[in-house]
Amino acid sequence: MKKGYMGKVLVVDLSTREIWEETIPDTVYKSYLSGMGLGAWMLYNRIPANADPLGPDNMLGFMSGLLTGTGSLFTGRWMVVGKSPLTGAWGEANCGGHFSPAIKRCGFDGIFVRGKSDTPVYLYCDDHVREIRDATSLWGQDTVETENALIKTVNRPNAKVACIGPAGESISLISGISTDKGRMAARSGLGAVMGAKRLKAVVLAGTQRIVPHNRDEIKRLSQICNRWVQFQPPFISGPLTAPVGALMRILPTVLTQDGLLYKILLKKWGTVSMNQMSPEMGDSPIKNWKGTNKDWGFSKSYSSNPDVFTKCERVKYHCYSCPLGCGGICLTNGKYQETHKPEYETVLALGGLCMNQDVDSIFYLNELLNRMGMDSISAGATAAFAMECFEKGIITTADTDGVELTWGNPKAVEYLIEKMARREGIGDLLADGVKVAAAKIGNGADEYAIHAGGQEPGMHDSRNDPGFALHYSVEPAPGRHTNGAGLYYEMYQLWKVAKGIPKIPPMYLKSSKYKTSKRHAEIGAVNSKFMNVINGAGVCMFGSFIGAKRIRIFDWLNAAAGWQFTPEDYLETGARVQTLKQAFNIKHGIEPKANKITDRALGIAAQTQGANKGRTVDVDTMMADYWEEFGWDPSTGKPSQEMTNRETINGI
Repeated sequence: MKKGYMGKVLVVDLSTREIWEETIPDTVYKSYLSGMGLGAWMLYNRIPANADPLGPDNMLGFMSGLLTGTGSLFTGRWMVVGKSPLTGAWGEANCGGHFSPAIKRCGFDGIFVRGKSDTPVYLYCDDHVREIRDATSLWGQDTVETENALIKTVNRPNAKVACIGPAGESISLISGISTDKGRMAARSGLGAVMGAKRLKAVVLAGTQRIVPHNRDEIKRLSQICNRWVQFQPPFISGPLTAPVGALMRILPTVLTQDGLLYKILLKKWGTVSMNQMSPEMGDSPIKNWKGTNKDWGFSKSYSSNPDVFTKCERVKYHCYSCPLGCGGICLTNGKYQETHKPEYETVLALGGLCMNQDVDSIFYLNELLNRMGMDSISAGATAAFAMECFEKGIITTADTDGVELTWGNPKAVEYLIEKMARREGIGDLLADGVKVAAAKIGNGADEYAIHAGGQEPGMHDSRNDPGFALHYSVEPAPGRHTNGAGLYYEMYQLWKVAKGIPKIPPMYLKSSKYKTSKRHAEIGAVNSKFMNVINGAGVCMFGSFIGAKRIRIFDWLNAAAGWQFTPEDYLETGARVQTLKQAFNIKHGIEPKANKITDRALGIAAQTQGANKGRTVDVDTMMADYWEEFGWDPSTGKPSQEMTNRETINGI
């Protein structure tokens, strides 16, 4: 039947070496989509309560999206889901590249791995073969070496690989999973789950067709979308982005952001387009979240202006089905001559957060982290934490082989990252992120550990956009910057296609962003719902920013699956998935309130200078209002047992 999704998953038990297929009822897809939603449904029902995230009972899911391979655009994202060893909660990571269609071309919407192997192994799948193979010779190799070796070994030109590096092998709780030699599913520490299972890689080489219900309609919608993508007027140079950010900071009013503007930036530079603009607006945390744009002004941020990264770009990198190409392959003069262009998050985590102006060190560390398989956000945040501990005398040169962990010292940042990636010396102490490190160090180090539920937040300051504070704190996978923000809601422009949700006026007073209200909770809830739809479909968030009337996700889904759901129906699907993920956390003993982001990121105490001067975010009220929007207990964040039963079983 033509319906876009494959209707099956593959289940692998590494303990027993059993592999089998399971057919998934259509009602599951209609209730949860595929991708993240299908993953949540499987994991809620398959992982026993209070399972050890690093034990055999944890299940890791590699998920493709419902729209992947249907002819729709921006639909090449794949997700990995499991119980996070970093937070103990629902874990998810999202990645581009070309691995997503490879899952479906093997005949599956997801591949689930449980159990634990005694020796290193990799999973191989094609149209006919599903095998657990020996990976002893690959253990210890970095992700690029692993991918090259496996593609040569399987001798299939279409083979795609997802693998871990030495960081995952050493069970670093901030390790991720790599594909395409540098695209990282980095968050939630799920690389450590692969390492604990002794699963070095998943190699896929299927050729099955992905057949949507109405390919002609999908093509028509994609042509409309592509016209907006290709619209690219001339724009300012890289260094001029800093004064644009400064202007946006000082203006008392805000023009509602049209995502088409950000698309122009992405097409020209990629995510590094925001390297100078964001600090000036107060969007980028500086100096372990205690600094401001005053500390990281034009002269310091200039070293990483957007033009620096595009001038060494050899070729643009396009993920599967992406007409935009915001990535890039760069040539440098450093140790690694060819590397993926660093993303904004990486540049600011290794740059402004550590006060590091040396762009060569950022290029080097970006490639090192990709090869070692470690999350650059968490790694940079942990380095900044260690530098502040050094400043306060909690860490000394006796702990660092004599290296001075001074702010802005690129050699100090390199030293810390290298030690963490290899789990050597002080790196062994830091390789599990700031929360674990602070607990081991003691002496008040927890004051400098910025995290939400154990995960280091992204490089977007919640004092500038309180929506980030909310989503860092309430999402079942805490600390994630990609689930929602006030800015995201403006760019999605969902009110133009969906009924009954808040509308944003073309212009508003900036001060209104910082007044807590039920409206902000409504917006936050819609953001979460829509992100679950995006992740169920396999859509890139950056593509979604172009706007709901330009990138027709709801219509694409109907055309792919043969459904006739309204946008409001799909948002209800997103709500159902959110309740399912929250129920997963409750099942595993997580208290939702415990995931609230640490005080410094909320402006407690408020900064005395800079872009976010005087701002404090009342996230407690926002969290209660948000939970109430979902019909959960506003005082605890817990869905009722009746709601949990309804949303997790749903008559299936």
